[in-house]
Amino acid sequence: MNREDFNAGAEVKKISKWLREYNDNAGTNGYVIGLSGGIDSTLTAALAVEAVGKENVVGVVMPIYSPENDESDAWFVADFLGINVIDVNLKHTYNEMTEAFGSDLGRLEKANIRSRLRMVALYAIAGKRNMLVVGTGNKSEDTIGYFTKYGDGGVDILPIVEYYKWEVKKMAKYFEFPLDLVERTPTAALWEGQTDEVDIGMSYDVLDDILYYLERGDEYPIMYADKVDIVKEMIRKNKHKNNYPPSYRR
Repeated sequence: MNREDFNAGAEVKKISKWLREYNDNAGTNGYVIGLSGGIDSTLTAALAVEAVGKENVVGVVMPIYSPENDESDAWFVADFLGINVIDVNLKHTYNEMTEAFGSDLGRLEKANIRSRLRMVALYAIAGKRNMLVVGTGNKSEDTIGYFTKYGDGGVDILPIVEYYKWEVKKMAKYFEFPLDLVERTPTAALWEGQTDEVDIGMSYDVLDDILYYLERGDEYPIMYADKVDIVKEMIRKNKHKNNYPPSYRR
């Protein structure tokens, strides 16, 4: 895979045009996006601004025991792009919900509640403003099902879902975001110390390479042999996330 051939500027223009046309055809007033300060939401917000203008994009910051740098990075992104921001602190709602279950919930279940509460908040804001909820999922994560069903996966539109993480980085650099933001350790901040690459079990660079070979049916390099089965298993067990719920047909 020759990463030097990727034309970030051309892709940005194509995605922005698609977002603009989709909004026009839907008769909506723009896009609502959850801001985490991470590269995916930052790039998605920038694409939305390119498409419909900063006055038609609303960023939403939704801390639930989030690290302070996540919140500050999210506010920095909003200021950098010049978009309006709504701060929705979901901590109290999260506490009430998790306390209702007592000790029956594990770390993953609690993490999914965080993600789904944020989805509810985004749709409440979007509905009031006749806007669409724009998702931030990329191809690397979507393919292996690394997202919460009806959480960060519950959106109206996915502009970067056909782009690997390395392509996301290239497009982020095209917008000239600060390098420390582009290179920030990816995390969904679902629990203290959580990082995406630890959860996945490999770096995004390795994951992207493996997905590239699997997608094309090519022979993968021997150095990835111990990781390929891990990726295949993630794709298999999370396949349900990328399909509508199965329904019985009489």
